[in-house]
Amino acid sequence: MPFIELADIQEAEPVEGYHGRFVHSDTMTVGSWSIDAGAEIPEHAHLHEQIACMLEGRFELTIDGDTQVLEPGSVAVIPSNAPHSGKALTECRIIDVWHPTRDDYRGNNE
Repeated sequence: MPFIELADIQEAEPVEGYHGRFVHSDTMTVGSWSIDAGAEIPEHAHLHEQIACMLEGRFELTIDGDTQVLEPGSVAVIPSNAPHSGKALTECRIIDVWHPTRDDYRGNNE
């Protein structure tokens, strides 16, 4: 399926306040997030490399002990197994890309 409408993908909320729609290829996953102001994601790590692209809002992100506030146009690169956490300072829209595929984010939209 080469063309997908995000609106056609069922929204998931894997963490309270993090509303996502996910697209999967054979080797990567793209997530489109709408995040509620004040929503936090606790520190965690995973084998996936991750790139986060800020579209709207302000998001405080900590990667391996380094904290920065992301704003529209900011990009963060999270290495494999790096501990990271975050908090939406305002309502946010973020695009995340993971490699390899996030099988834990697969839904019924395959």
